[in-house]
Amino acid sequence: MKPTANTKQIGSLLVFGAVSLLIPYTILTSIFEYPVVLRQDTATILTKFHEGGPRLIWTWFAFAMTGIPLIPAYLLIGQFVEKRTDTIRTITTIGIIGLVVQLIGLLRWTFVVPVIAEAYVTTTDAAVKAAAIVSFKTIHQFGGVMLGEHLGQLFTIAWTVMLSLSLLNMKLFPKWLHGLGLISACIYLLAQAELFATVIPGFPVWQPAGFIGSTLWLLWLISLGIQFFKLTKHSSKSLKN
Repeated sequence: MKPTANTKQIGSLLVFGAVSLLIPYTILTSIFEYPVVLRQDTATILTKFHEGGPRLIWTWFAFAMTGIPLIPAYLLIGQFVEKRTDTIRTITTIGIIGLVVQLIGLLRWTFVVPVIAEAYVTTTDAAVKAAAIVSFKTIHQFGGVMLGEHLGQLFTIAWTVMLSLSLLNMKLFPKWLHGLGLISACIYLLAQAELFATVIPGFPVWQPAGFIGSTLWLLWLISLGIQFFKLTKHSSKSLKN
């Protein structure tokens, strides 16, 4: 398989996108105690969010936007292997749907939650506070649990598995890379149990699955980007020789 000029772009976008996601995520763990804060009661979440002010809102916005470079990366990967895999267009579409759905889910923290938190904190009316709590729970279950975490992650897991298997068949990259992709996807899938536990009390959950799965997935994404970089260097050396 002859590498193209796109391999450098793919590598850059994958590494940049994956590493960039870690920056706002780390900030959120510091200023908002994310994701631990989501296990607290709604009143506490809304109060802490309101206390975070514009800085917290902008951090959530950055967290959502840092995933955008992955969209052209997915498209370029699709173009790169288009003639070698019949299903690559389907795989690419699944991946992009996963990214967009997660983007929509994250943006609720920028454009919806601030309004609810403001209404909850600034009023003394018990009815308004109760309405704010119900509103947050509803938008959190819909935009966060159902869209971002359930559908978004499922599509991302499917993209990871299908792409890993396709690249494995091409024998283009080391086998350990595809193994890492498949393992991260399987562990990430186990994190779905926590979502069902929000509506089915007592549903069995392995708490570390989300953290371990997402961390391994980011490491796989970075490793994939590095392998595309190596492909570019290998191509350059071949041309010189």
